[in-house]
Amino acid sequence: MVRLVAVKPLPHYTVWIKYDDGVEGNVDLSYLVGKGVFAAWQDPRAFEQVRLGDSGELRWGETLDLCPDALYLRLTGKSPEQLFPALPQAHA
Repeated sequence: MVRLVAVKPLPHYTVWIKYDDGVEGNVDLSYLVGKGVFAAWQDPRAFEQVRLGDSGELRWGETLDLCPDALYLRLTGKSPEQLFPALPQAHA
């Protein structure tokens, strides 16, 4: 299991993230702005308050967070089965 170890907000609702396996890069989160709980990000200063949560998630305040595993998949292009080999395989 990889763990998110660093985050830095970048312009245009993008974050730079780094994992303990050395994978790092930028993830564009602009597609979330204004949708549901992400309405808070309409103020860019709110987005810039990103931090690592106690469980390795990206966190904004106490009510908004993003799963580090989903971000890893997005960053690397891997499938959930590649990250979690014990997942049951889907049958066609």
